[in-house]
Amino acid sequence: MHLFLSELNNCDGALVSTLPSSAFTSSSDFFSTHSPSFAKLNRRDGAGGWSPLDSNEQQWLQVDLGDRVEIVGVATQGRYGSSDWVTSYMLMFSDTGRNWKQYRKEDTVWVFTGNSNADSVVHHKLLHSMKARFLRFIPLKWNVGGHIGLRVEVFGCSYKSDIADFDGRSSLLYRFNQKLMSTFKDVVSLKFKSMQEDGVLFHGEGQRGDYITLELQKGKLSLHINLGDSNLHFTNSHTSITLGSLLDDQHWHSVLIERFNKQVNFTVDKHTQHFRTKGDSDHLDIDYERKNFHGCIENLYYNGVNIIDLAKRRKPQIYTGNVTFSCSEPQIVPITFVSSSRSYLLLPGTPQIDGLSVSFQFRTWNKDGLLLSTELSENSGSLLVYLHGGRLTLLIQKMAEDPVEISEGTNLHDGLWHSLNINARRHRITLTLDNNAATANHATTISRIYSGNSYYFGGCPDNFTDSQCLNPITAFQGCMRLIFIDNQPKDLILVQQGSLGNFSDLHIDLCDIKDRCLPNYCEHGGKCSQSWTTFYCDCNDTSYTGATCHNSIYEQSCEAYRHQGKTSDFFYIDSDGSGPLGPLRVFCNITEDKIWTAVQHNNTGLTRVQGAGPEKPYTMSFNYNSSSEQLEAVINSAEYCEQEAAYHCKKSRLLNTPNGIPFAWWVGRANEKHLYWGGSLPGIQQCACGLEESCLDMRYFCNCDADREEWTNDTGLLAFKDHLPVTQIVITDTNRSNSEAAWKIGPLRCYGDRQFWNAASFNTEASYLHFPTFHAEVSADISFFFKTTSLSGVFLENLGMKDFIRVEIRSPKEITFSIDVGNGPTEATVQSPTPLNDNQWHYVRAERNLKQTSLQVDNLPKKVLEAPAEGHFRLQLNSQLFVGGTASRQKGFLGCIRSLHLNGQKLDLEERAKMTPGVKPGCPGHCSSYGNLCHNGGKCVEKYNGYSCDCTSSAYEGPFCKEEVSALFEAGTSITYIFQEPYPVTKNTSTSSSAIYADAIMSKENIAFSFLTAHAPSLLLYINTYFHEYLAVILSKNGSLQVRYKLSKDGLLIFTIDSGNFANREMHHVKINREGRELIIQVDQVIKLKHNFSEIDFKAIKSLTLGKVTDSLTLDPEVSKANAYGFTGCMSSVWYNHIAPLKAALRHPSIAPVTVKGSLTESSCSSLTEADVNTATTIYSSSDPFGKTDEREPLTNAVRSDSAVIGGVIAVVIFTIFCIIAIMSRFLYQHKQAHRSSQTKEKEYPENLESSFKADTDLQNTVSECKREYFI
Repeated sequence: MHLFLSELNNCDGALVSTLPSSAFTSSSDFFSTHSPSFAKLNRRDGAGGWSPLDSNEQQWLQVDLGDRVEIVGVATQGRYGSSDWVTSYMLMFSDTGRNWKQYRKEDTVWVFTGNSNADSVVHHKLLHSMKARFLRFIPLKWNVGGHIGLRVEVFGCSYKSDIADFDGRSSLLYRFNQKLMSTFKDVVSLKFKSMQEDGVLFHGEGQRGDYITLELQKGKLSLHINLGDSNLHFTNSHTSITLGSLLDDQHWHSVLIERFNKQVNFTVDKHTQHFRTKGDSDHLDIDYERKNFHGCIENLYYNGVNIIDLAKRRKPQIYTGNVTFSCSEPQIVPITFVSSSRSYLLLPGTPQIDGLSVSFQFRTWNKDGLLLSTELSENSGSLLVYLHGGRLTLLIQKMAEDPVEISEGTNLHDGLWHSLNINARRHRITLTLDNNAATANHATTISRIYSGNSYYFGGCPDNFTDSQCLNPITAFQGCMRLIFIDNQPKDLILVQQGSLGNFSDLHIDLCDIKDRCLPNYCEHGGKCSQSWTTFYCDCNDTSYTGATCHNSIYEQSCEAYRHQGKTSDFFYIDSDGSGPLGPLRVFCNITEDKIWTAVQHNNTGLTRVQGAGPEKPYTMSFNYNSSSEQLEAVINSAEYCEQEAAYHCKKSRLLNTPNGIPFAWWVGRANEKHLYWGGSLPGIQQCACGLEESCLDMRYFCNCDADREEWTNDTGLLAFKDHLPVTQIVITDTNRSNSEAAWKIGPLRCYGDRQFWNAASFNTEASYLHFPTFHAEVSADISFFFKTTSLSGVFLENLGMKDFIRVEIRSPKEITFSIDVGNGPTEATVQSPTPLNDNQWHYVRAERNLKQTSLQVDNLPKKVLEAPAEGHFRLQLNSQLFVGGTASRQKGFLGCIRSLHLNGQKLDLEERAKMTPGVKPGCPGHCSSYGNLCHNGGKCVEKYNGYSCDCTSSAYEGPFCKEEVSALFEAGTSITYIFQEPYPVTKNTSTSSSAIYADAIMSKENIAFSFLTAHAPSLLLYINTYFHEYLAVILSKNGSLQVRYKLSKDGLLIFTIDSGNFANREMHHVKINREGRELIIQVDQVIKLKHNFSEIDFKAIKSLTLGKVTDSLTLDPEVSKANAYGFTGCMSSVWYNHIAPLKAALRHPSIAPVTVKGSLTESSCSSLTEADVNTATTIYSSSDPFGKTDEREPLTNAVRSDSAVIGGVIAVVIFTIFCIIAIMSRFLYQHKQAHRSSQTKEKEYPENLESSFKADTDLQNTVSECKREYFI
């Protein structure tokens, strides 16, 4: 390997070769000839390098570089002429030889590749240089046939550093040269290190209330800034931004603040936040007590001025208060408990001392963990201290005595240092948390307390079985420091050297805590929390879900909701899926023809304008309750969009055509002004009538430009997508005498999802589509549909230097998602119980984030693999993205891929396929997969982009033929369908609509309908023939259901379903199916009757009637009595042998052979209440809340408020006259009918039909000589 050194300032010198032997130390050495002094690169003296006494991961080689230097690279060799070399290692660095820090890359402890033999040199350039005096090499793996052997070199250069040390009472004051200095640009940079979690690093202020403050608060860095406002409490001009975490670790942290006017960039270490200073945050509370900074500041620059250098040189503009210019380093040794099960530290106590005293500090992210366990001397019990739920608990247990328990604190797993002090004297024990004596907790024991012999911190040994160490909870993961037992500090370096106590799975002399919520990898505003080993995302109130709140809970379009079988309603759509744009509330008008998406704004009504002129224009801005990016995403993903623009005018000009300066205009996307009106084309200053040459005055291109005294209008659709939506309208010609206008801008309406059906067909295994590199370093999701008949193939692949991502079908029942981010390949595989190469559409969604890798196929169980807590996590890809194949052109995919999304972004497969050989745009055959979504006799119709359901031959309607067609009947309502020429029952005039001719002989009946009523008896359905045969369905007086067949050969057959009262105000579903001789009657999805006829055919069917039969037919007495009542209630989705008479009556009464008499009101049976059934209340429904009304002239109350009262009076007078005429007409009509009825010879029904039915025998008791009855 070659060394790539930094060219900046030639910082590439060898730093080790000139060091004395005393600069090298190690954990141990095998012999004196293997000592660390022989560990210089390419040296052959001694044994040719350093080797430790034992080869394990506890060994290290340390180099003292003499002073803080900048380190840019390292190199290693094995021990000369031996089989001892290191194959991997990590680096740690320190300023003092204590409190070490691991070298990290990608926020992960970096593992360097070592040697493969004893003598070759392996170089590494550091991605980020280190500034340190001490450097440690920690061998992790070594040659399996040998031992650890190491020779090293370090490359870098000297490092200039101006340091000031502050002890909490010292300060520097820098005075500007001018009394009043205003700056538009400021740059402040510095480094600092501290063990204190709070403290002000610097504060600057001006005479007008300007100030800037940088301070540590709970280990995080806060920047408070205010520009030019002295009223600190009552404005919103203060901005507070917080960055960083765990900054009280006594390591150097860099800070950069850049301000240009109100724009500020704030950087802490490698994390940057951009913000504007005014109105970005809550008010700044400056009344709390601030602590002074205790620590060191290095290389403090303000606008290029080295402040610490000025102080060192005693310049007059600097006041120095008790500041020293070298950094005092506290010799504190922290330790890290690494394992959740095996870590522990054993330290000796002083047994039999009367009393007990233990203190230490700890920090952790875990809610639970054992801190301390000891067996007290003199049989005084055991002492336990542990965290449970983030709260501290002290427990003393002794046989035959009640346990003594003290609890203290909350949220002690916040990652901050907390101090704990336990003191016991005789029978009294005191627990003090965070040195707060005022809140110290006390308890009393029965027995006296004596110090223990052995103190176990963090956990217990694996094989420990006696009572000296008890752990009622999990082991502790976190850091500890400053451990005192019996008032004596414990030297943890002696523990590391093996001369004091014992330990397992500890990192000594470093606190290896990491804030896994910095940066916050929870997306879309998810809230991050963490434990020692992982982080968690709370996705509540984000509209997203998943381990990192990556996946939108909403669909990307109304088309996707339609595909799920949804009906018209308000929905949220997320146009970019998992992308940065949030969801948008829209109305999805899901109809048979087009799926419309409507986005409402704040003013869609007709609005009156007066008094606006060029000097004082009228302006209205539109708010769509969404960002411009969200609206653009909706528009761009649609096939077509429009907004209605209407301008009603009376002596008010619009565009001032043909050549004048417009008096009105609208503003669209990107704040662009447009001078054309609805119905015209972009760039043409005209209205719709100008293009159509239909304007009222042909000299002008807009009706309103004729400037007439009477009302007229220019109305049309704005449909150029790149200009939409309309964001503002401006009107300037309503300030003349008698001049006024009214305008209306409709909601944004779009249809068509350009991506949902976007597909490509791959015809050869060598064919593929290529797209730009997929950039998804920390989170990636891939979703698509596929169909194939092949055994295997790669759907997509993207490669990097080592990393890759791939989705493939490996076998007919196996889909695999493979990914490598540098830790080795990870594969998630879903096994299907049935073959997936069945030429049906199947859905695949693969996702990878920092927490898990997952694969979903159709509705099969999702395969989820947890990601490792440490290691590489950034996916680095650099090749093109291959779709339908691979870079090697092997294992290509044969079949179709549709609706491909990567991180919410849509890939246009069709457009790319048009220019790629072996790949065709589109993919036929959608009905083979989705035909089952067309219900109730609907037929699936293939379309280039998807499919549709033809409901011509269905009693239902809607996009999936699932929406009931129902209506309210009154007693006299009648629908009669005459069987004659074929006719369409929907807008589709297909000749395949299965019409029935009058002379046909029907060998079957397929009848289905639903009804709801509270009235019995009733006639529901009646079918008659030219040969006086009939089929009737009636409700008897007792609510039972009768099906009556009158046949020429079999006579009258009556089938009675008396399993309940069907007039019970509930919905009932009836199916009558006869195929040849076999009859099946089904009620409410339950088969109630089966019957075989001797021979049956309906010949020459004449008509079908719903409700009351009004024709002069000869009805048998039972049917006639039921017919007297007709049907009162709701009937739905009536079906007879592919004919839908109710649907024909409601949808196409003018072209269908259907006659409607009486009141028929479309309604929804399923939504009716009991009151509705009794009163036949009219119910209206609308599928579009933004329905259009006739706007040929403006609304009266909007533009003619003066005439509203007069018009109202006239209307009342006219209404009164009409009422009087109607009453007189009715009186005359009734008189005439009474006279006519007295002369008639025809049979009459009694006036009181109900009393007549009470007097007669029940319908089901009436018999004739040919009648046969069947009761169920």
